[in-house]
Amino acid sequence: LLRGDFGRSATDNRAISDVLLVNGAATLELAFWALLVAFAVGIPLGFFAATHRDRFGDASLRIFAILAYAAPVFFVGMLLKLLFAVKLGWLPVAGRASTNVELALQNVSPKTNILIVDSFLYGEPSYIVDVLEHAVLPALALGLLTAGVFLRLVRVNLIQTLQAPFVDAARARGLSEGTVTRRHAFRNAMIPIVTVIGLQIAVLLGGAVLTETTFEWQGLGYELARYLQQRDFVAVQGIVTFLAVVGAVVSFVTDAIVALIDPRVRF
Repeated sequence: LLRGDFGRSATDNRAISDVLLVNGAATLELAFWALLVAFAVGIPLGFFAATHRDRFGDASLRIFAILAYAAPVFFVGMLLKLLFAVKLGWLPVAGRASTNVELALQNVSPKTNILIVDSFLYGEPSYIVDVLEHAVLPALALGLLTAGVFLRLVRVNLIQTLQAPFVDAARARGLSEGTVTRRHAFRNAMIPIVTVIGLQIAVLLGGAVLTETTFEWQGLGYELARYLQQRDFVAVQGIVTFLAVVGAVVSFVTDAIVALIDPRVRF
């Protein structure tokens, strides 16, 4: 572990360190897009639900959050594929990019194995669009899982913060309700979200196994499923160990960030 040498795969004699480097970049890219979806969907909808508490919109969004979190990732992924790829034909059905794009990006220098970065380095706009189109459905399938968590957390924390004494003091100073909600209550309500982000990274890495398999996104989850089918326990051990280390490091960094932004937390 200290040398970064996890041996070689018994299936294809590939160095596990190479799997972690190449396929790990693909998983990192997918996790990044999924987090963007989670933030873009969960936080605004959670804000809306909190400011329209116990109304029809709030009730509908709470049901959506429960369904988003409870629905299996592979099932959501297949539904998205059937609707947007098969029926409507708007988006690609699988893969990280078209075959010609992947072949072209093999020659880019320096090669990062993160296709969106490599496509920008290549400098061809059509390649960038192709990579983004392939990322939409996997990011939605995995990101909605975390979006449901963010929606409920933002809603609950914002409702509690709006009842705090410092919010009443801000209202007493004559500030408008919109200013009180956005500039005072919302900022403080977002602090617990930072804590949850670290936990959700582990959820995203676990969900990536099913998401990558569903969309043939060749990341660590895709390779892990393949090696499990082949009973290649050397490769499985290396990938699982790496994912565990990443989860632990992310949790530690998250705790450190919370201590920096929240003066009430001290270690």
